[in-house]
Amino acid sequence: MADGQKKGLEGVVIADTRLSRVQGDIGKLTYCGYDINDLAENASFEEVVYLLWHIRLPTKAELDEFHNALNAEMTLPDAVLDAMRAFPKGAHPMGVLRTAVSLLGLHDPEAEDNSPEANLRKATKLTAKLPTITAAWARLRKGKEPVAPRSDLGLAANFVYMLNDREPKQVEVDAINVYLVLLADHGVNASTFTSRVVTSTDSDMYSAVTAAIGSLKGPKHGGANEKAMRMFQEVAQAESVEKWFKDEVKGKGRRIMGIGHRVYKAPDPRAKILKKHAHELCKLNNNCGLLEVADKLAELAANDPYFIERKLFPNVDYYSAIVLDAAGIETDMMTPLFAMSRIAGWSAHIIEQWADNRLIRPRARYVGPENMEWVPLEKRG
Repeated sequence: MADGQKKGLEGVVIADTRLSRVQGDIGKLTYCGYDINDLAENASFEEVVYLLWHIRLPTKAELDEFHNALNAEMTLPDAVLDAMRAFPKGAHPMGVLRTAVSLLGLHDPEAEDNSPEANLRKATKLTAKLPTITAAWARLRKGKEPVAPRSDLGLAANFVYMLNDREPKQVEVDAINVYLVLLADHGVNASTFTSRVVTSTDSDMYSAVTAAIGSLKGPKHGGANEKAMRMFQEVAQAESVEKWFKDEVKGKGRRIMGIGHRVYKAPDPRAKILKKHAHELCKLNNNCGLLEVADKLAELAANDPYFIERKLFPNVDYYSAIVLDAAGIETDMMTPLFAMSRIAGWSAHIIEQWADNRLIRPRARYVGPENMEWVPLEKRG
């Protein structure tokens, strides 16, 4: 690699931001100066969304007004629901979410208005509607009708209600809320970078979020939680966790999904919080099978020289898979919940990008052939 070139843009700063700070060397994450541990312990997801959009926490009156604004936007246009009913029932939920968000843009008369006021209204619509889309698809693909949102519930509780068509249990709501808080923003990750690149072209918020969802879908990004859960399910069927680790990881060089992170060289603070919630849910549900698998696998990695030398620790995807599974979320629905959370950060970054916008246009170093001569078609061997 040529001098000065950063593969994957690692370590390259592309923007100034006031939204979140990731200090990977010490395992610290803050949103607008607030430590993630404090927010996970005390904040509702709505408070975190407000914080990212306004760089301050809301007052009680502002939070009540924000709740009302979100609740007013949770219902989907009939045309979008009708389109979703026609989607193939085997479609991946992230593909459905990506397409439904793009459709929403067609039904918003302000879609092409990129003024700060319009973008804030669009951010509110998207934050409110992503849980409705996700819950609706979980039901539609099983032949069930979507459940309309309730005006008396917050986003986390409404999602659980729309998903199950029953009164949400507080333990479920708490698990979903803390997950949404923890995933709301995380520096310039791949999907956030995607949203800022699209925004830098003066495109609209729906286009930027649609592109970000496509980026999040990949198993090297948001899709890792789904891959981690499938791995835990596989390990649970093996003769033992130790044998699987020896045969697959040490013997075949297989990656443990959810362990290791591009930025963190210390334990991911989000993983520690989610591990705590995973254990609490395990006790309440009296079902700890996959959690025991995850804990044992993490323990084997923590004591292995390869993982120690490279400072590889469980990341947010590792224990989030366990928490979401314990909260009754199907494996392939896990990444859409990531998007339900990260829409807060995407929209905040889009708004921030617009405030001081310039086209993001990096360069590539050409390493191909030179001075090639044209050969007529009939003379090519």
